[in-house]
Amino acid sequence: MKHNPLAVLFTIALTSALTYGAEAGQVRAKPLPRLKVSENKRFLVTENGKPFFYLADTGWELFHRLNRKEAVEYLDIRVAQKFTVIQAVALGEFDGITVPNAYGKLPLIDFDPTKPAVTPGANPADPKQYDYWDHVEYIVDQANARGLYIAMLPTWGSWVNGSDHVKPFITPGNAQTYGEFLGRRFGKKGIIWILGGDRTPTGFEETWRALARGIAIGVSGKEDYDALLMSFHPSGGQTSSTWFHNDRWLDFNMQQDGHNPPARAKSWAKVKHDYDLLPTKPVLDGEPLYEDHPLAFNSKEFGYSFDAHVRQYAYADTFSGACGHTYGNHAMWQFYAPSRKPINGPLMDWRHAILRPGATQMQYVRALLESRPYLSRVPDQSIVIDPLDGADHISATRGDGYLFVYSAQGRKFAVRPGKISGTRLKGWWYNPRSGAAEAFGEFDSSQTREFTPPSEGFGSDWVLVLDDASKSFAAPGTPLRQ
Repeated sequence: MKHNPLAVLFTIALTSALTYGAEAGQVRAKPLPRLKVSENKRFLVTENGKPFFYLADTGWELFHRLNRKEAVEYLDIRVAQKFTVIQAVALGEFDGITVPNAYGKLPLIDFDPTKPAVTPGANPADPKQYDYWDHVEYIVDQANARGLYIAMLPTWGSWVNGSDHVKPFITPGNAQTYGEFLGRRFGKKGIIWILGGDRTPTGFEETWRALARGIAIGVSGKEDYDALLMSFHPSGGQTSSTWFHNDRWLDFNMQQDGHNPPARAKSWAKVKHDYDLLPTKPVLDGEPLYEDHPLAFNSKEFGYSFDAHVRQYAYADTFSGACGHTYGNHAMWQFYAPSRKPINGPLMDWRHAILRPGATQMQYVRALLESRPYLSRVPDQSIVIDPLDGADHISATRGDGYLFVYSAQGRKFAVRPGKISGTRLKGWWYNPRSGAAEAFGEFDSSQTREFTPPSEGFGSDWVLVLDDASKSFAAPGTPLRQ
């Protein structure tokens, strides 16, 4: 039975209204636990040590373009799709300092980051009270109430680097003051701080360091980077480690593989590069290929991406050592609507794009990784005899009593199973398109064995799961029994 996307959206929005209080936005959730880096420096965890899988959506223009009702609809659907993080920008890319938000408000006075445009009160019914930053705070609170963290970019990189029509106005001289404002206003909320914003920091490193210092001071009253979680979003094909790996404020590395097909980007190799750096820090891809995006920015020659492309990035990256993953849709990041100027050919309105298959399928990589002992997992390509390359690349990872092997196009492969415990192994095929798992038997763990996935070809990706049979794990994708 096929579902009407608009009907699904309406049902989720109605449930939200009953649960949270629709336009009133009544927040009934407790504050979200603070996030930190795990003891082994490979993952993110809560303050109590519970594993946290960073599954983000790139809602870049969320604060700038959506009103309260639209923002709640967006958040509710992403919660239903099991996302844990929303990446959004305080000073948006699309003239976010000169074009007002949905309520006609700008973020700064005279384009001065030391003068946020704030007014007394926060009543949305009173235009004199409800300012730009009140709206940002409302969205952050609504996200947190639903269990979502906001990965907040203080500014898009163009406001630091400058652009064709705007001189850089965030500088080493004022960045700390702006950061202190943000830290004081949002530091006690469920925030992950992401500096950068799709621009190279070369030549602007001190601006970003001043901004990081300001945020830390605003959050805790002193330059205490242990009081917050922070990374840096670079431009396409780059990684934060190039500039800031040894900086104390950078808790985990973030890459942007951009919008090339997986075979060209080879994101798995880039993730592994940062995974192997010292000092050890977690790593993730903060902007891989979006769903419905012109491949290599050239739709006439290469067409658009599919859900299969975004799945390939998600599994290859996480199996190569990433502590999480970021999804994006080309219409969603810009919240495209017919009333807005389209950027690089979005295929549909954001209200339809939000229900695209790739977005729903991201929850299955999270479910799989959370269904086995989480903090013991390491990348290990030696499991596979021939990992192939390009579009056929096969990625492998293992943990306490299990191993996963991802075949991007269902190609057969041979496995050395002796890397995990157990004399008897139980095998499963896990379907990244549906989250379904099917057992196919037990066998001796001492010998190399060839496996042929249930189907083959583009879009027929599969995960082989081999478990130590004595562990009696439930089906892959089922919550792990503690």
